[in-house]
Formats: sequence, C-alpha cells, structure tokens
Amino acid sequence: MVILETERLQLRYMKQEDIPFLVTLWTDPEVTRFLGGPRDVASLREELIKIADNPLEQTFVLWPLEEKSSGELVGHCGVIDKEVDNLTEYELTYVLAKKAWGKGYATEIGRALLNYAYQYRNVNRLIALVDPGNIAAEKVALKLGMHLEKEVTRPGGSIRRVYAVFLPH
Repeated sequence: MVILETERLQLRYMKQEDIPFLVTLWTDPEVTRFLGGPRDVASLREELIKIADNPLEQTFVLWPLEEKSSGELVGHCGVIDKEVDNLTEYELTYVLAKKAWGKGYATEIGRALLNYAYQYRNVNRLIALVDPGNIAAEKVALKLGMHLEKEVTRPGGSIRRVYAVFLPH
C-alpha cells in the first residue's frame, strides 16, 4: 500500500520481504555515520518484524522508500516523534542507501513528507536533527525551507543542530 508518491519515488507500508534491505541499510557504517552508527542486527530485526506484522499500528514511523523506475528499495523515510528539550517534536527522517546518494531523493521525499505531515497528520512544525558534520543533510534542510534554530545535546552526549519549519510554508 503506497503512502505517498513523488515523480521518481514512492513511500509505502513495510512488508516482511523489506527486512533484509532495511537491516543492511541500518547496519552500514557509512550510511549511519551521522545517525549514531550501525544498529544491533538482532534488536533491529525484531523491531522491523513487529512493524511489518502490523504496519498500520504506528502513526509516526519510517517506511520503505522505493525508486519507481526500478522498483528497488533505496531508503527508509518518514516522520517520527522525538523528545527534544522536554518537548515532543516531529522529525523529518530519511536514510538513503549509498546507491541513492547524490540524486536529489532526500529533498524530493522531504518535500512530500512536509505536505503529508501537515495534511494527513495535522503537524504544523517539523524538525530535522542534523549532526554538525553532515553537510549534505544541512543543505537538504535549507532546501526544504527549514532554518537553524539551535544546537542540542542528545541522550548519549551527541550534539545535533535543530532545523525547523512551520507548515504550511
């Protein structure tokens, strides 16, 4: 079931057969470099199985991102709720496989997710938590109309820049 479509991409509900790709994505040190590093395979697989077994259960979750022309999975994207400075915020999240880097996919799916969050989830503010070393993610946040609001220290001690946008923009 497709959640949203762009010119080149579609975001859809997770299926069991997506799990191997998503495990590979989330355990790739290069892909997760600015996302807290590779995830533990066993706990990641367990969480993905739970989501695939009941894909409609959570409102704010990441979904598989598919390239329409090839039908191949290229990422894991969505809007997730996250606590930042004791407030619940809604974070625009995209994790792309290396083969999808440099094609403008993050900006393309980011724009669609901004509209989705506002129209279908009644979210009027989205953030992006960006590692200060992740220049590409900062560029995407700016292209999406976000502005740098502040820096925060996340659990575990990592520093993140908070980019924010109020919707509709």
